[in-house]
Amino acid sequence: MMKSINRRGFLRTGITGAAGIVAFSPSLVSAVSSDQAENIIYRTLGKTGMKVPVISFGVMKADNPNLCKAAYEKGIKFFDTANGYQNGNNETMLGNLLIDYPRNSFFIATKVGAVGLDKEGKPTSKTTAEDFLTKFNTSLSRLKMDYVDILYVHAVNNPELLEYKPIINAVKKLKKDGKIRFMGFSTHRNEPDVINAAVATDNWDVILTAYNFKHAYINELNSAIKKANEAGIGIVAMKTLAGGFLDKEKTRPVNSTAALKWVLSNTDIHTTVPGMTNFDQLDLNVKLLTDISITEEEKNDIIIASAETGLYCTGCSKCIPACPMNLPVPDLMRAYMYAYGYSDPAMAYSLLGELGTNDNPCNGCNICKVECTKNFNIREKIADISRLVNVPADFLT
Repeated sequence: MMKSINRRGFLRTGITGAAGIVAFSPSLVSAVSSDQAENIIYRTLGKTGMKVPVISFGVMKADNPNLCKAAYEKGIKFFDTANGYQNGNNETMLGNLLIDYPRNSFFIATKVGAVGLDKEGKPTSKTTAEDFLTKFNTSLSRLKMDYVDILYVHAVNNPELLEYKPIINAVKKLKKDGKIRFMGFSTHRNEPDVINAAVATDNWDVILTAYNFKHAYINELNSAIKKANEAGIGIVAMKTLAGGFLDKEKTRPVNSTAALKWVLSNTDIHTTVPGMTNFDQLDLNVKLLTDISITEEEKNDIIIASAETGLYCTGCSKCIPACPMNLPVPDLMRAYMYAYGYSDPAMAYSLLGELGTNDNPCNGCNICKVECTKNFNIREKIADISRLVNVPADFLT
């Protein structure tokens, strides 16, 4: 029988690993022991043949090379970054660190976004291969590498982008030229349709998808992921902590261990890339390298957290047709999560800049007709996060 824990107890004792509040000294993190190395749980990333630990490293917010070094020594050998993370400093940090390690002892993935997409994520005449390739070559230079293991086309939220030949052919050429080993894409919303569209082609080796216990359409997403896995496509899960917190004030952290175990209970998921910024988080996640069995108490934590409104927008996009202003509501909610869940207003600011929304995007709309499936107060959240537009960028870096 499932052990009973009340809501107040869960919110009071939730694991601080998701919060990222307490930082331990690097000296407390030692190299992986031989016993632990033998017991690390690996899964094969589809037809790539890459054997990766179930916990990999989402480096997006990490700026301490010692943390990445400690993760490597603990057995985490797959690092996930992107061209735009920390204005490129994220890739530079990894490049400076990993140049001292044998190239065949780790895996690296980076992401490059296609420019000129419309509000629905469809390519336009401004979506060029030249821009994409320039950004990728910059990434390769920062990483100080001849190739990356995986290149993701960043934030594919519309199947039409998967059929856009200028981008697809550019990525194929990079693979042919040996600058990337495998081609993939990331997807933050509309994931089932995008993944199903990818399965229908023979182009993709790896998919990085949002996946967590908060997804409203989890059955459809599970079905699409299963088809992709059966087709030999590697599946990497991101956004696994569903925003990290259940409240804007950051008093109710998500149980990170429970959330990751929940994700990995799906064997169609090959690895996860939780973000880590301190040694406390690393210490928690390293334990999952050898044990992903979920306890009854952890199951209960997930059930309780699932019932909370939280900060995570699943990107179902049902809100968009109802918005008289035709606003990119899911992306605005993602900016809100970056600011309050990730404590990263600079990232939220950058996303708002890409969206091109102003400081009052709801101006002229007197009654909000949007009904959120997650019960978000959409108008309130949009007004809140849009204040960032008027903040000078150098205040946020």
